[in-house]
Amino acid sequence: MPRAKNKVASHRKRRNFLKLAKGYWGKRKNVWTIAKNHIEKGLLHAYVGRKLKKREFRSLWIVRINAAARENGTTYSRLIHALKDKNIAINRKILAELAMNRPTVFAAIVKNAM
Repeated sequence: MPRAKNKVASHRKRRNFLKLAKGYWGKRKNVWTIAKNHIEKGLLHAYVGRKLKKREFRSLWIVRINAAARENGTTYSRLIHALKDKNIAINRKILAELAMNRPTVFAAIVKNAM
């Protein structure tokens, strides 16, 4: 009896992998072994990048809050400490948005916290 390799599933897997390689340059887009390696590496970088994005955005928010806080006569760390003491629960994303687009509202929050 011949050995069954499930050719349909293997071809489908290759086709779907090569779809992910669309836009790659040279043999990376159409040679199975090379494309497979580069796709796996790309997916690994994408996974790591999703984690790094969270870190980078948080640090960006902190920089924006600190700049706006210094314009209002305080620092980032003093502002966050004062917000925690007064039980004002606003996350850094919203604070940064207010600091950038609504400086008067941010100034009122700083005034209430301090």
